[in-house]
Amino acid sequence: MSRHNREPGLLPRPLAVLAALALAAATAVAVRLLPADAARPPVAARPAVSPTITVAPPPQKPPPAFVEFVDTARDPGLDLPGEARRSGVRHYALGHLVAGGDGCAPRWTGRLALGRNPVANRIGRLRALGGDAVPIFGGPGGKELAVACPRPAALAAAYRRVVGAFGAEAVEFEVRDGADRAAVLRRARALRAVQHERPLRVVLTLPLTPEGLEPSDVTMLRLTRREGAEVATVNLLATVEPRAAGDGRLRRMAAAVRAARDQIARAHGLATPEEAWPRIALTPVLAGAGDLSRADARTLAAYADRHGLAWLSLRGVNPIPDVLRILWSTSP
Repeated sequence: MSRHNREPGLLPRPLAVLAALALAAATAVAVRLLPADAARPPVAARPAVSPTITVAPPPQKPPPAFVEFVDTARDPGLDLPGEARRSGVRHYALGHLVAGGDGCAPRWTGRLALGRNPVANRIGRLRALGGDAVPIFGGPGGKELAVACPRPAALAAAYRRVVGAFGAEAVEFEVRDGADRAAVLRRARALRAVQHERPLRVVLTLPLTPEGLEPSDVTMLRLTRREGAEVATVNLLATVEPRAAGDGRLRRMAAAVRAARDQIARAHGLATPEEAWPRIALTPVLAGAGDLSRADARTLAAYADRHGLAWLSLRGVNPIPDVLRILWSTSP
């Protein structure tokens, strides 16, 4: 098409160029006249993000359980599952296993063979209810195996036999030979051998004095750790002063427990004494049924809960039923 011949309705090219330039200039002026933010498309506001991190509260630690001690020689007819249903207590400690035969064969006090204790033979039914029972070595009815059995391999075999017979995940030792260095070392080495083969919690039950533990028992704890055996819990047997002794009986017991706590922390190589609390169980020993009142029982339960003790138990004479019910109620 000739430069001078155009389609109808079209502007001449010079006029079209001038019109485009005029439109661009007008647009630029309009933009300059808008507010500063109007030249940009609106951006949707983002919701404010709180910098606070919500931390879930730590789970509540269950209160210490009550562990019922059973002298199976004195109460051979006790029905463990029946007792558990009656009292609500699910945890038991069964005494006592001592040396028989050549000194390396475990038997129950009362001269019962390992598999012939009617109380211990009901452990399986107790476990079906969610409970458990721990066998106790030593005690007043005979020699503990570590004292009577001079052969380390035979001693380890005796411990294995008991653990296997009852499917035990824990064993307890009522130690009366803390000053017998040879027995202490034999026990520690035998336990180390068994613990290397399977998980096994070890409890040492020791007498509490007004000053804490006996020096020989502190040395025993240190030697046991040095030999590679792990002690999970130290159960303190604490004689309860009669109520005629007046106020301060439980405060004096608490002071003795604190002294033992410091000794246990040092023997276990813990960084602070407070780390020892979960490794301590407390077993008051009663000489009379009235030595522990209802208020005393509540105080003991609160003390164990506050410090996170492993458990509470009782030895000696049974207290009045109301006291037992208060202590039983600490069981999960």
